[in-house]
Amino acid sequence: MFQRARFAAIVFRLSLVIVPALVLSACGEAKSDVTEIKPDRPVLVTQVHYAPETPARSFDASVRPRIETDQGFRVSGKVARRLVDVGDTVAPGQALGTLDDTDLNLQLEQARAEAGAAKISLEQAAADEARGAELRRAGWTSQAAFDKLRSAAEEARGRDRRAQRAVELATNSVAYSILKADSAGVVTATFIEPGQVVAVGQAAIRVAKLGEKEAVIAAPESLLDLVRRGEARVTLWSAPNHSYQARLRELAPAADATTRTYAARFSLPDADDAVALGMSATLTLRDLHGAPAAKVPLSALFNQGAGPALWVVEADGTLQLKHVTVTRYDGDWAYVADGVDEGVSIVTLGVQKLDPHEKVRVVSRLGS
Repeated sequence: MFQRARFAAIVFRLSLVIVPALVLSACGEAKSDVTEIKPDRPVLVTQVHYAPETPARSFDASVRPRIETDQGFRVSGKVARRLVDVGDTVAPGQALGTLDDTDLNLQLEQARAEAGAAKISLEQAAADEARGAELRRAGWTSQAAFDKLRSAAEEARGRDRRAQRAVELATNSVAYSILKADSAGVVTATFIEPGQVVAVGQAAIRVAKLGEKEAVIAAPESLLDLVRRGEARVTLWSAPNHSYQARLRELAPAADATTRTYAARFSLPDADDAVALGMSATLTLRDLHGAPAAKVPLSALFNQGAGPALWVVEADGTLQLKHVTVTRYDGDWAYVADGVDEGVSIVTLGVQKLDPHEKVRVVSRLGS
């Protein structure tokens, strides 16, 4: 009796261990059967769009006049007055500065005196020539004597013409002591002060002609092709929300010796009064004729030794791996030249976990 009771106790204890284990095993099998039905994998996608590969380039620019002239006196002398300041608007013929004309007036008086003496000499020589001609016709003088009188008269005529020209030059010199504006414009710089002695042609006043304005930049040699063919827009630092059309007018044939850059001048045909000379601006160049490329996130590229590829989502929701050609990398972006069509959807995240022909669900953002 004692052994039967002990055996029954052991059997009861084993049943307490085995039965729960069988129940848990059955639940695990049921759970595994449920997880075999996998839902469509959600994927984040973007659209492929081809555009010119060359990115837009921006340059610091300054607004300058198309024609800016350094005007100077045509005679040397001591500056008496400077009549304009920087920023003044001038009209054609307006006086900009004057020289001390004391010496110039003395030269004019001297030239006039010499012209008077030359005129008297010419009158005397002409009278002698006329009398010699009468005596020669009457036979009272020789041909040689008459030729001397005629030569003296011709020499007197030459001295008279030279004296008259000297008077004209001296008169012009007096007029040149007043520096006048050639055309309407605005004074952008002054280089003279009263009391300063200037030489002939020395820069005195810089005048920018009113008219077409330009944006001037310094372009590196690596971007000269973009400067020549790119579409240009100019934005003022003072008005960043408005831009102006620009066209390349002049490109320097040689680089600056110090900066090794090329000066490029862009005309601004539609510039209004808001565009003032000397303003700072930004000139943006875009290449509209370069080879097209699609800008895709770097995380969208899939490469397992066969070259870069992209996962394309087909119309039925399946995946297709497309090998592509990458032209260059720029930070977190890659530029694709071909391999995928315009407008297709490509997976941008988790590309290493995908399989060909896998069924996916497109989401517009993470967490959808």
